[in-house]
Amino acid sequence: MSLNRREFAKQSAAAGAGLALTGAVGALATAPEALAADEPQEIQGQGPGHGHRLGYGELVADPNGVLALPEGFTYRVITHSGVTRLESGEFTPSNHDGTATFAGPRGTTYLVNNHELKGPRKNWAHPVPLTEGLVYDPAASGGCTVVEVHRDGTVAEWVGIAGTSTNCAGGRTPWGTWLTCEETEDLAGKNGMTKDHGYVFEVDPYDRRVGRAPKPVKAFGRYAHEAVVIDPGRGHAYLTEDASGPNGLFFRWVPPKGFEHGRGQLATLADDAGVLQAPKCFDAAGQFVDDLSRATKIGTVYGVDWVDVPDRDARTTPVRKQFAAGEVTRARKLEGMWWADGGAYVVSSFAREESPVQHDGQVWFYDPKRRTLTLQVLLGVNPDPAVDGAFDGPDNITVSPYGGLVIAEDGEGVQHLFGATESGRTYPIARNDLNDSEFTGVVFSPDGDTLFANIQDPGIMLAITGPWRRQPRR
Repeated sequence: MSLNRREFAKQSAAAGAGLALTGAVGALATAPEALAADEPQEIQGQGPGHGHRLGYGELVADPNGVLALPEGFTYRVITHSGVTRLESGEFTPSNHDGTATFAGPRGTTYLVNNHELKGPRKNWAHPVPLTEGLVYDPAASGGCTVVEVHRDGTVAEWVGIAGTSTNCAGGRTPWGTWLTCEETEDLAGKNGMTKDHGYVFEVDPYDRRVGRAPKPVKAFGRYAHEAVVIDPGRGHAYLTEDASGPNGLFFRWVPPKGFEHGRGQLATLADDAGVLQAPKCFDAAGQFVDDLSRATKIGTVYGVDWVDVPDRDARTTPVRKQFAAGEVTRARKLEGMWWADGGAYVVSSFAREESPVQHDGQVWFYDPKRRTLTLQVLLGVNPDPAVDGAFDGPDNITVSPYGGLVIAEDGEGVQHLFGATESGRTYPIARNDLNDSEFTGVVFSPDGDTLFANIQDPGIMLAITGPWRRQPRR
């Protein structure tokens, strides 16, 4: 059923551009170099102690050349590709990406860590080992490892799934598993693959037996998957696609009637179970919006209709190319997601010539109850990414137990982890002093004491601790 445009126009007029959300994050406004108002805005939240002790102060260069942190914070390396080893003796695989944490027994923490490795195994020095029984396609180099961190600091690591490709982001499920997403569209016979790729797979950190004979969740579609979240109340899955030519799509999967989520249940779905849909957005005047980059003001609200995908397995035509102009709303580099406050926070990392309007990052909030997308964060184009200061290229995100968001930067120059308050003021948390590689897999431990994050290349998982404190809302 379509959302009534007249009713949507009424509620938009009543809410105004500054629609406020409640919960852990609330309404996020401008960040550095934002394009959120009619007049240029000042860069906000860059100095130490900026208003009500925003953030944790200036970053201190790391004498070991790995991670700059505020004074009082420390880090330690949890896994390091080519240095640390799995239980089986092989080196930790490279190219760490999306990560989730889970509370383990006796105070331990489990982390499921994607390894974004594309193409044949011979192309990589440290692919995910082909552990017997856990392999989907023996030609593929990617997959996930499970990392167990004990209270005393000892670490164990083993393979969760192998033989998958380009495992980028994913999402933690309400029932305590990890959905790992393949950011590729390679069919069998392409790039050396022996099976079709571009799917979502489920990994259970608590039970190694569950992952045996991996089976893709084909009901979620085959495309360049980035992230996924599950609505715990309605059972809908929301998924992002990082692709261009044309720009990718934000998807919704509606489960079949009577289906109930839980451990092992996704594996029981038929390949065509439920309905996969793409969004068709319209503004308060009822006008169709072709691309999310057209929103240039914080608080912009779009109504969302959902349009069925014709061929979700995309045997001949990629899913995003199955829609003609005017049928769906697109966005450039749809990346990380996080479920909180009764909806999904969705990142569009940046937009360039492939999009109607250029920007250096958006964060949207999809409200399934109101069926609206609201622009929460907007970063203007960073004029000089090589200069440390402004942030650009948001990618993986998490909701912080201390308020607001923590965002992993995948920009063009200096790479950071940074926080954003409800009003959009931003502050640095960490800087990559090792190289120009992006940060990935930003996520807090279940108790909120430790922030985990990865430097993707060569593949280093880091645990950050320090005097965390509640951040101001404004």
